[in-house]
Amino acid sequence: MTRRRFYAPVSAFASDFANVSLAQDEARHLREVLRLRIGDQVYVFDGKGKEFHCRIEESRRDTAQLKVIAEIAPARPESPLAITLAVALLKGEKFDLVVQKATELGVVRVVPVVTKLADIRLRDESDAAKRVARWGRIALEAAKQSGRAVVPEVAAPVSFASLIHEAGNEPGASQLMFSERDGQSLKDAMPMLTTNPGGMTALVGSEGGWVDEELETARLAGWTIITLGGRTLRAETAAIAVAVLLQHLAGDLV
Repeated sequence: MTRRRFYAPVSAFASDFANVSLAQDEARHLREVLRLRIGDQVYVFDGKGKEFHCRIEESRRDTAQLKVIAEIAPARPESPLAITLAVALLKGEKFDLVVQKATELGVVRVVPVVTKLADIRLRDESDAAKRVARWGRIALEAAKQSGRAVVPEVAAPVSFASLIHEAGNEPGASQLMFSERDGQSLKDAMPMLTTNPGGMTALVGSEGGWVDEELETARLAGWTIITLGGRTLRAETAAIAVAVLLQHLAGDLV
């Protein structure tokens, strides 16, 4: 039987984890969509990797109070490969799709990147915050649907230079930049992936691709440039394909 799953942040749990409160949106879904009643049993995950078997104690329009019966193993385990998927900014629905599918595929973090040839430009900080909030909601719904107890972080947009510098400072992590040109095959990079499968940042470009300056900057910073086959992929297709391939090579898609 499919678990009836709800999300509550760690702060919504009592200090002893004996009970938990659902916020308005989740409570409305419980009451008005699923028609659940007091005494029915459900599952609640905290977005950080924990999941709990619970019983409905109180149900109102704007909140629901649940009794925690027991902590249980999440419906779907997390991948041993911690992938940060960095993607050049794409127009609305394209980036939405990347966030949704990356979450389903086990990515732990999504980073929007401002590049030379990115599809869109952010107007200001308010515009960026609204987009990040939207992507966060998409990640939450995808985690709920896919059985994950971890909701991937969707970071605030960063510049290309910032990403290259910050990722390079992560000890033991691998940095892969996917380009339609000037790279080696993923097959040739496989030994590195399989011997050091811990953390990994995978950077995928926009529809316009990378300019020479960006490729050179990444290469000098120690990033490995990878080219996938001979066909030109849309940026959103490439991002999803990269997540699948890396999970297959060093993660849990076998």
